[in-house]
Amino acid sequence: MRNRSMKQLGALLRSQKRGLGHPHLALILMVAAALAAPTALTAQQSKPWEQISIPKLHEFKPQQPKRIELKNGIVLFLQEDHELPFVSGHILIPGGSRDEDAAKIGLVDLYAQTWRTSGTAKMNGDALDDLLEAKAASIETGDGIGTTDLSWESLKGDADQVFALAVDLLLHPKFSAEKLQLAQQQVATGIVRRNDDEGEIAQREAAKLVYGATSPYAREPELATIGAVTVDDLQAWHARTLGGKLIVAVSGDFDTAAMEAKLRAAFDPLPPVKPAMARQEVFSGPRPGVFFVDKEDVNQSDIQIVGLGTDRRNPDVPALAVMNEILGGGFASRLFQKVRTELGLAYAVGGGLGFDYDHPATFQVSVKTKSASTVDATKAALAEISGLTSRPFSQEELERAKETILSSFLFRYDTKEKVLHAREWLEFYGYPADYLENYKAGLEKVTVADLNNAARKYIHAEKLAVLVVGNGPEIKPSLDELKLGAVQTLDVTIPMPKEAQK
Repeated sequence: MRNRSMKQLGALLRSQKRGLGHPHLALILMVAAALAAPTALTAQQSKPWEQISIPKLHEFKPQQPKRIELKNGIVLFLQEDHELPFVSGHILIPGGSRDEDAAKIGLVDLYAQTWRTSGTAKMNGDALDDLLEAKAASIETGDGIGTTDLSWESLKGDADQVFALAVDLLLHPKFSAEKLQLAQQQVATGIVRRNDDEGEIAQREAAKLVYGATSPYAREPELATIGAVTVDDLQAWHARTLGGKLIVAVSGDFDTAAMEAKLRAAFDPLPPVKPAMARQEVFSGPRPGVFFVDKEDVNQSDIQIVGLGTDRRNPDVPALAVMNEILGGGFASRLFQKVRTELGLAYAVGGGLGFDYDHPATFQVSVKTKSASTVDATKAALAEISGLTSRPFSQEELERAKETILSSFLFRYDTKEKVLHAREWLEFYGYPADYLENYKAGLEKVTVADLNNAARKYIHAEKLAVLVVGNGPEIKPSLDELKLGAVQTLDVTIPMPKEAQK
């Protein structure tokens, strides 16, 4: 109907142009305006999704687990959660790979594997596997840079039996020479293949540039060091670490009073914990320059721009977290918008200044690009890093970054189990129980002035190292075009044990 009316109107207007006239021309024009109005109004209307009301984020008040400190210094955390009929537990044990002897790097990895696969005097690892599989349960051991750990999970009906098995493994392991040898073979396979992937090379060598090749935070196991590990070493490590301050956390479908009694029965008899030795470490950061690892079997480059970060005790961490989001935290970040979207120089880019619990993390910006665009992509990323101090932050950037972080912050701690896990680590490293709440409050208070001050204080482009892992002959122009000094080629050859060289 509307289309036909418009056609009739067009005919009348054409007749007017030919001088035929029409007694109701004014009325015709009014009708024309009325017919056209819906189209004009539609064009002027705002996008419908912009009219959606976004509710305010709810208050962040995580339900804290019950904390119990035993007379011997061991700390228990209990978090009831009756949503599902499961019970899970986790024990953090002080001592990790950074505490290994330099001649036996890889010991803790071998320990964590062999501990579980060996089992105990009552039940070897293979029998333990069969029993747990039949019950859809699990007991696992693991390792990290500052800790080892033991965890378990089962249905509520099997919780007592599985907990007893986990405690037996904790207190009475029986390390097997056969299982150690199997673990050594598996680790050795990883060592000889560690140069297969350019991304793995880049991460490994970037850490060495920041901390130093022999630093406990960067050193790598070699065939010789893992070959030197014996069953006696594993037993000695277990005895050494078991005497530290254990953090025991249990969550799931249980009664708190009954679970507390079970945990007390298992851990009260242990001797008083040995105080941890204060760590005396110096972190100086990387030597500025360009470092290169040639990998001719790829057609791309993995670029790492690295420096020294900070730790979580730093009061500037909230401002740094917001700064990171603006620099390289997502699709709206400066790095993504410039290097990938506008210039089309990378298929992955991001990063920022890291912060760890008890030592400085790294400043790290990663760029993945094709070989031919290596230099241009590196220059563009360096320009955005430098721009943090020369290009002031905007209120719009601040608000978007804060909204993103605060929204994700709530989701990271939206279950009782997640809160319990975070509380474990805070306890382990000596942070206050309300650290998360204070951190969130700090994020909310960050201003544009705070961002500009943080950038001036922590961003020093002249102190950064640039690492490129890629195909040398395909990188044109060459890395010399970065004009950051002579390019230094890194040797990533895997050393063979002396006996293998004979």
